[in-house]
Amino acid sequence: MNADLSMVELVLNASPVVQGVMIILVLASVLSWALILGKSLQLRRARRDAEDFEEDFWGSSDISGTYSQLTMRRGTLGGLERIFEAGFSEFGRLRRKTANDEIIMDGSARAMRIAVSREADVIEQHLPFLATVGSISPYIGLFGTVWGIMNSFTALGNVQQATLAMVAPGIAEALIATAIGLFAAIPAVIFYNRFATDVDRLLNRYDNFSEEFSTVLQRQAIKRGSHEADAA
Repeated sequence: MNADLSMVELVLNASPVVQGVMIILVLASVLSWALILGKSLQLRRARRDAEDFEEDFWGSSDISGTYSQLTMRRGTLGGLERIFEAGFSEFGRLRRKTANDEIIMDGSARAMRIAVSREADVIEQHLPFLATVGSISPYIGLFGTVWGIMNSFTALGNVQQATLAMVAPGIAEALIATAIGLFAAIPAVIFYNRFATDVDRLLNRYDNFSEEFSTVLQRQAIKRGSHEADAA
């Protein structure tokens, strides 16, 4: 209990600059943890949605039926569902306008690439903040430490006899700033690296599905060409 009280006293009695540094670092830490929790839920939901959709898509032989079901709940689609919808929608639109399979496939692939890019923007949002907190928090804390130690040694010049008890509080409050900086930086770095890996895996999954779905659409285009040739 005494240690807690002495810690509180050190923070309350710190110089305004050191207190400002501590406040900045505490706010950065709180925002980082809020972002970490939110991003964890977002990525977990994106992975679950992708798994569920892939299972339903590859287990069904009716692509048009799958598309119709998705259009009925357009506002609640997952990332992979939006990519599928973009590709199949463009495929159907171009197929009604032209018989050129190359134009149809290029348009569908381009629509899915754009959809993947939009999904990347969504799932990568706010990650730079974690990287920034992880990289600059130790330096902000170090600034507070240097400032506090500088004030402690400056105060020694105004006394005739210096003792450890005179400089210890200033040095201690300065070191608290460094500790808070590390407390803010370490989780931010750990979770930034984890999220970056998860995002890369998810985007690779989106890219792989786009390529596989393009192959499915190409087979449909070839099949339609064969039917038209037989009819002719």
